[in-house]
Amino acid sequence: MSTTTLRRLRKNDFLRNWVSQTQLKSKDIIMPFFVVEGKNKKEPIAKMAGVNHFSVDRLIKEISKIKNLNSILLFGLSSKKDNKATFAYRKDAPLQKAIRAVKKEFKDLIVISDVCLCAYTSHGHCGIIKETKGKKHKEIDNDATLKVLAKVALSHAEAGSDLVAPSAMMDGQVKAIRTYLDSYGFNNTGIMAYSAKFASNFYGPFRSALKSTPSFGDRKTYQMDFRNPQEALREIKKDIAEGADIVMVKPALAYLDIIYQAKKNFKVPLAAYSVSGEYSMIKAYSRQSGSKAIEVEKDLVLETITSIKRSGADFIITYWAKEILKWIK
Repeated sequence: MSTTTLRRLRKNDFLRNWVSQTQLKSKDIIMPFFVVEGKNKKEPIAKMAGVNHFSVDRLIKEISKIKNLNSILLFGLSSKKDNKATFAYRKDAPLQKAIRAVKKEFKDLIVISDVCLCAYTSHGHCGIIKETKGKKHKEIDNDATLKVLAKVALSHAEAGSDLVAPSAMMDGQVKAIRTYLDSYGFNNTGIMAYSAKFASNFYGPFRSALKSTPSFGDRKTYQMDFRNPQEALREIKKDIAEGADIVMVKPALAYLDIIYQAKKNFKVPLAAYSVSGEYSMIKAYSRQSGSKAIEVEKDLVLETITSIKRSGADFIITYWAKEILKWIK
């Protein structure tokens, strides 16, 4: 009597690929870029091997080299910082310039722009500091921050963003931005909300890249506690009710359960951000593999990113986007 064995469909690459249940596609992958002031700049980011800062002109050149790229997420850096983040919504800021240039050059490329204040505040926090006389403890003013975030989102929409991505984790940020955009006639500009953004230990290299490390305290009063899965679902539900078109879980790898629950509970497109700490860990581990480093890195990346999709993510923001698009072509 013959026995049924599942190994029959694993005996070679052709069969394994044929019956694979989760497959990465180019449309799933979102590539992040860091845009800086100046011209002809492509500068390596020290804590994120293989990732660079780009001036707008070099950004255009870089994008033109990447085949099968469907969507990008843009972050802007500025040397002009103050406690009100006034440069965040300037038309001549690097991010706004980049949006205009990219949409002019690549009309079918989906441009998503990060809406936050941390790269533009002198203190590095994602919001405006509440001015309280005689009080030593500094607090983030939620409502004052909402007004600035709305102005930033509008400046991105005017520049041509397809979707704005509020990431400050202020209460009511999606509603404030949706209302503001609609009032100026930008009804068709979408919102990809950082809905469940946790106060994670995996953000270190990113903060260095964006030069946004807080000068005091931390972000635990507005980003989420990693111990609270139900709170994450409440945040996502709230953002959907406020008008989010796509919701996001960040980070990804340590939060696969949140991604799974979000997809199970909410029938809206779901993004997940594979963050800088995840990227740096795999880079560091791969380097220890000597002559097999490239092969090891590829296998780890595809396993990791596939696990994020398998958990329910429709879109994955990853610093390996360029490589992944080559591997899955």
